[in-house]
Amino acid sequence: MRLIEIFVPDDDLATVEETLTEANVEHVLVDEAGPRGGVVAHIPVPSGGVDAVLETLYDAGLDESTYTVVSELSDATVSNVDELSEQYVEGPRGDTGISHPEIRERARDLKPATATYVAFAVFSAVVAVGGLLLNSAIVIVGAMVIAPFAGSTLSASVGAVISDREMVVDSFSSQAIGLVVALAGAVVMSFFLLRTGFVPPSLVVSRLDQVGAFTTPNVLTLVIAIAAGFAGAFALATDLPVSIAGVAVAAAIVPAAATAGIGVVWGQPLVVAGALVLLLMNIVVINLAAYVGLVSLGYRSSMVRSVRENVSVSLRTGAYTLVLVLFAVAVVVTVGATAQHIAFEQQVNQDVQSVVNQEAYDSLELVGVKTEYSDMNALGRVESVTVTVSRSSSDAEYDALAETLRTRITDDTGRPVTVNVRFIDYQQSRPSAAGTSPPLDPYPRLTQEVRELRTGLGRRLGVPSVCPADVRC
Repeated sequence: MRLIEIFVPDDDLATVEETLTEANVEHVLVDEAGPRGGVVAHIPVPSGGVDAVLETLYDAGLDESTYTVVSELSDATVSNVDELSEQYVEGPRGDTGISHPEIRERARDLKPATATYVAFAVFSAVVAVGGLLLNSAIVIVGAMVIAPFAGSTLSASVGAVISDREMVVDSFSSQAIGLVVALAGAVVMSFFLLRTGFVPPSLVVSRLDQVGAFTTPNVLTLVIAIAAGFAGAFALATDLPVSIAGVAVAAAIVPAAATAGIGVVWGQPLVVAGALVLLLMNIVVINLAAYVGLVSLGYRSSMVRSVRENVSVSLRTGAYTLVLVLFAVAVVVTVGATAQHIAFEQQVNQDVQSVVNQEAYDSLELVGVKTEYSDMNALGRVESVTVTVSRSSSDAEYDALAETLRTRITDDTGRPVTVNVRFIDYQQSRPSAAGTSPPLDPYPRLTQEVRELRTGLGRRLGVPSVCPADVRC
């Protein structure tokens, strides 16, 4: 339940009271003790009915800028609360989600002031670069905690479900600014580490495990982005800690932006391309997943109807249209770039598995397959595939394995690739067959004493020491 406290001037009192009575909304009018003439209306309503009741009052002539407070009620006795819940469906049904003004306010609270937002975007990118080059997952998690992208990302979905077009435009512009700043911070940090010698220039950054994890969009990263969007929406619209939303969103954005900055400085175009595609995919999917998550909580989006009814030729409408067009282009480009790489990676995995399963490689165990981002040779560079297998140190060398894999992958995908095979050697000791080894003696000292006693008795009696067939000597 929510309590609406709103100031009603004397001139609007009769109309407001008549409107609330006709809408079957229980209310109490309290005289205002200040210099202004009017009353304060106390209106208890369900969480989902706050926006509808306020909209009804505004339509009745009440000024939208009038003093208004919406607070949460722990308990209230209202006879028609169930009827109101069914009547007002603009917000979420039941107690699952909060009202439109509240979710709008929570989304705005997630986004700090512009100067703070830019500063924390740079800080998170700098920390993420350090974590990637140190190959440290813990440092990368720290960068996610610092990142300020939750508010700027989730507010687009919030604006869409509550028909706040200004919030949508502000969200997309903030996302663009934040990503540009984060990329710039990552480039500066990477350049500093390279030029000062803290990181050797000869370091192959694409071979680092943490860097490689954020250079290729795949099904798993897609699932992570979807889960991050849903987690952010549920945390924002329910009683979950909003900090969860920040970490969930940052997990899909900050490392990819830092990886792109590292690729720029180290001159690795495929690393840059893969990280940027992953970054765009995450942003698009998080926005869409958060929107779907809010709708699934019961929010009724009227964005399309609002645009259709209020469309007009103006500078503001042009800005809305431009944002929507850019977002649509980003969706198309991201989906295409991601889909072709996922298909390529899946074919590579199938080919590697098929080759390793051959009888000639029975003693090998497949440990992992890492596929560099496939840009369909747009940059004129050949994609690299790294296959890791384990073998016993006594196994054959398998000199032709890399060539066999390269030929198979090239034939099936139609793309030239470079295949690197990494062997993990180990020694193996197996138990002997049953019955071929003597059993272990649990009492070695006692056995030795028995042997010495038998040998001594044999010498005194002149009998040669002979071991029975069933006794170990």
